Amino acid sequence: MTRRLLVGYLTITLIVLLAFEIPLAIFYSQREEERFTTRVERDAVVLSSFYEDVLDAGAENDPAPAMDYADRTGARVVVTDAEGLSLLDTDQRTGRDFSTRPEVGQALTGSRATGIRHSDTLGTDLLFVAVPIASGGTVHGVLRLTVDAHEVFQRVERFWLSLAAMALVVLAAVAVVGWAVARSVTRPLRQLQTSARRFAEGDLSVPPPPTEAPEEVQALAHAMGVMAGRLDELIGKQRAFVSDASHQLRTPLTALRLRLENSRPALATGAMRPDAEAAIDETRRLSELVDDLLKLAQAEQAADVEPIDVATVAAQRADTWSALADVSSVTLELDGPQSGVWATAVPGSVEQILDNLLDNAVSAGPEGSSVTVSVGRRPGSVVMAVSDRGPGLSDEAKERALERFWRGSQATPGTGLGLPIAHSLAEAAGGTLTLSDRPGGGLTAQVTLPETSAPQDDRERTTSEG
Repeated sequence: MTRRLLVGYLTITLIVLLAFEIPLAIFYSQREEERFTTRVERDAVVLSSFYEDVLDAGAENDPAPAMDYADRTGARVVVTDAEGLSLLDTDQRTGRDFSTRPEVGQALTGSRATGIRHSDTLGTDLLFVAVPIASGGTVHGVLRLTVDAHEVFQRVERFWLSLAAMALVVLAAVAVVGWAVARSVTRPLRQLQTSARRFAEGDLSVPPPPTEAPEEVQALAHAMGVMAGRLDELIGKQRAFVSDASHQLRTPLTALRLRLENSRPALATGAMRPDAEAAIDETRRLSELVDDLLKLAQAEQAADVEPIDVATVAAQRADTWSALADVSSVTLELDGPQSGVWATAVPGSVEQILDNLLDNAVSAGPEGSSVTVSVGRRPGSVVMAVSDRGPGLSDEAKERALERFWRGSQATPGTGLGLPIAHSLAEAAGGTLTLSDRPGGGLTAQVTLPETSAPQDDRERTTSEG
């Protein structure tokens, strides 16, 4: 918008300059030509008065006035008789016939003739003025002055260049001032754009409306603030409801599952046994769903981050899950350092992320395959990755796998909240979670967290132990 305003300012300024300078330049050119022509014509009339009596009386011409004028002005002076034959010429011999020249022919009729024409011989523009030499109504001859008009045209050209230079200066000044004005006008809109971008990223904090903005922009900022406040309140209530509901449901669901499990011996030989087993499985699945909803609600709540030794946590979780991996005939491998890799994360989130990723990887891996947990560094970040040798996912499935409650099929175990929980926990720390194909088959879930340095007390402990 700033660029558009600036282009608008410059366009309006250019139109005004053209509307003002073009007529002014044309008027100046015409005025200079008229002044120059008038001056030369006046000189021609004065000179013709010297030769009026000479031609009337038939006396000999005195070339002194004409030669003196020619020396002073550089003009060519020609005096002809009534037949158009030159009696005096400051540049060439006399006796030449000038009656064929239009201006001389017109002056012989008693009228003055003026004009500008280009001389190919001299390579310049010449102003000519022809006045009749007459007395008592009788034309005795013609006096013609021819003057180089290059000086006039140079003066006009300099004037045009000065106008162009002035226009450039004005445009440059308007560009600078217009840029400052446009930036000041669009600054409140840019602030609103920044607020809208924050809203899109999940930050619903309400900034104060710009006080220097127009009333319409202030009203829009106020409306956005109210909207953000309402959204924040509604989202907070939703998260609180999910968290409270999950807490309230956990106890009765646990009690119901225990009652059904305690009733299993009594139903072991009856016809109700399949229904009881199905009911126990459903209550177990419902308990898992409630636990995952509670974890998801906690992951979405804003929490402080702190330095976490990701390598140590990864080694601990790999050791914990190795027993379950052995039961599933899957080999669990740890790649990378087992301590000293620090990242900022929500307390307890790295454990939850790894538990969800390892649960999926061990469940997806076929018997005899391997699951690899790796920890490494990149510039400014720490990377955790869990790779399996399972069937993998299509590109569309990889995108949808981070959606809540999505499962590849109804036969797929789980609640469809494991990956979304891990994704939310990674984002809460300013990190990311991505899914990609593992070379040779399988899936790799990669988590990136911001790198940080070890806490001071940890560094001191490491130094003392060394």
